[in-house]
Amino acid sequence: MDGQVDTEDLLIGLAVESWRLCRMFQRSIDTRDIKSAGRQSNQVRYFQRKLEDTLLPLGLRIVDLEGQSYEPGMAATALNVADFGPEDELFVDQMIEPVVMGADGVRRTGTMMLRK
Repeated sequence: MDGQVDTEDLLIGLAVESWRLCRMFQRSIDTRDIKSAGRQSNQVRYFQRKLEDTLLPLGLRIVDLEGQSYEPGMAATALNVADFGPEDELFVDQMIEPVVMGADGVRRTGTMMLRK
């Protein structure tokens, strides 16, 4: 059983790093070349679907909280929460690492930045 848990943890780590690489690649696409940008965007979306399809049979899924209202207790650590007051209405501005959910709940917490 320990080997299975270790393998799952390795797969989760690889999935998180793949998610980060896809985000970085999407931001680097040169939108001035529309044809190339479209092709590259499609390749990233294809890879993301393949990643989701690979994780699904294992009961795992990647959750991106960007744009959602922030609530204490979310399954992600807010790196800049101390920059805001308790009365501020906060939103998830950027996910640094996604949340990974399993069939039995959170498998890995994410990391995020907040905004008002």
